Amino acid sequence: MELSAAHIGFMVITVAAVMAAGIYAAREVKSAEGYSLGGRSAGAAMVAGSIAGTVVGGGATVGTAQMAFSVGLPAWWFTLGSGIAFILMGLFYAKPLRQAGLTTIPEYLSVNYGKTAGTIASVVSSAGILFSAVASCLPGIGILSAVLGIGPWLAALILVTLVALYTFFGGMKSAGVGGMLKMGVIWLSLFFAGITAWQLLPTEPAFSETFPSLPWQSLWGKGVSGAMANLFSLIVGILCTQTYIQAIFSAASPRMAAAGAFMAALIVIPVGLPSVAIGMYMRANAPETIPVLVLPVFLAEHLPPWLGGIALGGIALSLISSIGGLSLGIGTMLSHDLLARLLAVRDEGRLLFLTRGVVLGVMAVACLVAILNLDSQVLMWNYLSMALRGAGIFLPLSAAVFLPGRIAPRWAVVSMAVSTVAAALFSTVLTAPIDPLFIGLIISALLMVPGFRGTGRPV
Repeated sequence: MELSAAHIGFMVITVAAVMAAGIYAAREVKSAEGYSLGGRSAGAAMVAGSIAGTVVGGGATVGTAQMAFSVGLPAWWFTLGSGIAFILMGLFYAKPLRQAGLTTIPEYLSVNYGKTAGTIASVVSSAGILFSAVASCLPGIGILSAVLGIGPWLAALILVTLVALYTFFGGMKSAGVGGMLKMGVIWLSLFFAGITAWQLLPTEPAFSETFPSLPWQSLWGKGVSGAMANLFSLIVGILCTQTYIQAIFSAASPRMAAAGAFMAALIVIPVGLPSVAIGMYMRANAPETIPVLVLPVFLAEHLPPWLGGIALGGIALSLISSIGGLSLGIGTMLSHDLLARLLAVRDEGRLLFLTRGVVLGVMAVACLVAILNLDSQVLMWNYLSMALRGAGIFLPLSAAVFLPGRIAPRWAVVSMAVSTVAAALFSTVLTAPIDPLFIGLIISALLMVPGFRGTGRPV
């Protein structure tokens, strides 16, 4: 992939402008709460920006185009399913979670089931979210390597530096401001690119000859059950993700939290379609393209240089902000729920320093895992992430939200531990005829039933 001076110039200007706005917003951050939650003053737009800025990362852009290059329209499920999850979050979860006035999901589970539940949730959620960060590191390293003509290790170092500049100083405040600006860039440039790709696709009957009806032209791919399994894993995983719930906790009020979730859904759902059109066009016209570079190659070769540069800048920002937002979620959980307790950190200044250090470490680990798995599918990491963090957390968290006090803490803890181990084993070592997420959820439900109590705290 060769870029002109105009491509590189507009790409650098776009990235620099958005990151400068995020760094400028960071000047207001003076405490750990300000870093992790933006002072609990976010309006609906800021909540939506934080959510969309994180979820529209490598999977929603580069990963969707990569999968569409292989299977066609079913690649849309990632952004479509994410949007459906945010609608459910706005309808049922946002208000009770925001009313709790907490900082992390493990804190919420600790209040309901004890400290052991919080510790398990911190470790499990962090591991699961890390896989999503890897999903954005993969294309980030690939694009930087291709554009700059450098090796993956140097590309990873540059990527970590950019992510650190984006998130390290301002935390949730930078993520919210940067997320809103980034989405504006992506919406305008990516949709123009998608329309261009759609117009360039072959018309009937050549279209049907190029793309057989299954799986290419059907949203259900090769079967409804497989598509529904992916959708359900997305919903479960997103509703258990610290980064998105952290945005809900940062809202100025429960009403703003719900409105932000709905706004994020409206932003996220359509974003995958342009990437799908681009992936299918590249499959028909440039099948020799490296799959992970399908989207950036199209933007460089089929758009005017100035627009292609802006679009490439938007893609770079989508990767940077996604890695940053996910790392922020992990860093907040580990620092607040584990390390601060182990190290007896109570001072706000020290907690802020600790949180920033953990966030930086998480970024580095995500890039390292990506380097060791450069040839893997981007969306594979996202779906694996959703399954791992959802299997043990989803049902106990939902019970804490809707049936507080109804599940005995001991059984909730056992459910979280055993179901997570089972999902991890069936994802990596063992095989089963159903998705590992469903195995984990079934085990979780069975272990929670003996702990159900007829009465509890009022919702």
